[in-house]
Amino acid sequence: MRFAIFSKNDVRGIALVDNAGGAKGLLETDTNYPGDLDALVKKGDGALADAAKVLSSAPAVALQEVRVLPPFSKSNKVLCVGLNYSDHTAETHYKQPDHPTIFPRFGSTLIGHKAAIVRPKVSQALDYEGEVVAVIGRPGRYIAESNALDHVIGYTIFNDGSVRDYQHRTPQWTLGKNFENTGALGPLFVTADELPQGAKGLKLETRLNGEVVQSSNTDNLIFSVENLVAAVSEALALEAGDLIITGTPAGIGHSRKPPLYMKPGDVVEVEVEGIGTLENHVVDEI
Repeated sequence: MRFAIFSKNDVRGIALVDNAGGAKGLLETDTNYPGDLDALVKKGDGALADAAKVLSSAPAVALQEVRVLPPFSKSNKVLCVGLNYSDHTAETHYKQPDHPTIFPRFGSTLIGHKAAIVRPKVSQALDYEGEVVAVIGRPGRYIAESNALDHVIGYTIFNDGSVRDYQHRTPQWTLGKNFENTGALGPLFVTADELPQGAKGLKLETRLNGEVVQSSNTDNLIFSVENLVAAVSEALALEAGDLIITGTPAGIGHSRKPPLYMKPGDVVEVEVEGIGTLENHVVDEI
């Protein structure tokens, strides 16, 4: 199942999307509106299946004519993983860590598909990072790797817009990773049964103004989705709707000579096989 969250005339809605990109949806003001994804994932696979059944008979929605929102807006935890592709670790000159490198993203920084990524007034070092996101569906603590994927209900895409000079001012990266309107999420949420187990073997490609700047495969993750779920749950009780953003491969703008930072007028796309393409444009902060 593939879902999108959208807004039409400032009213939120949910759509079921087919493999060809066609969508059928309902607004929250409509009869039979099944709820948004924040609520549905808390109820589990059965609730998503019921919603899909209702939406399959709903009116068509032209997603290109409405505002596509981040699929999740109420996640209690948005957790990013750094240095999770060895080629990316090498290009940053960090030592490859033996344990997942985790830092937070705050929900207030997230934007949706086709929304503007904002280059802040205080920096011109705005970089791209294409990533796959695992969505938690079943709560848990001290989750074993052997059943960690039972806790993942689906996947989406992220572009971790990073303000590099602020990121590297201190040994921890949180501030540079949390400028307003820099974290793009979506456009679709795809249930786990639509993809290979653990989202393995998926091509990931980032394009800047049509030019490929990152190209890899989720087989190259150092810490797999199940590794990450288990590791994070040692410290935090995972809840339905939590997001684990699994890391980016080599090709970031900061490591190029000269650096290739995003600038106003740029268009950046992150495409993940089986999930879709997340597109955003870049503007300067006013």
